[in-house]
Amino acid sequence: MRITMNLPDKLLAELHAATGETNRTLLIRTALEEKLKRAKRDQILKLRGKVPLDVDLSDFRGRDLL
Repeated sequence: MRITMNLPDKLLAELHAATGETNRTLLIRTALEEKLKRAKRDQILKLRGKVPLDVDLSDFRGRDLL
């Protein structure tokens, strides 16, 4: 999808300096993907304490689960 955006030059320069990425499309795509990951993680964290689990965590500590 093509889109026209007005982005602050300083913000793009900071993002470029922090990542070393020169391709603006890749910079924006990566930033959007990271924002989406954080939003999904935050949604999962909001469930903390709301999902009943009948699990004894001490059984799993120290075990190689993979």
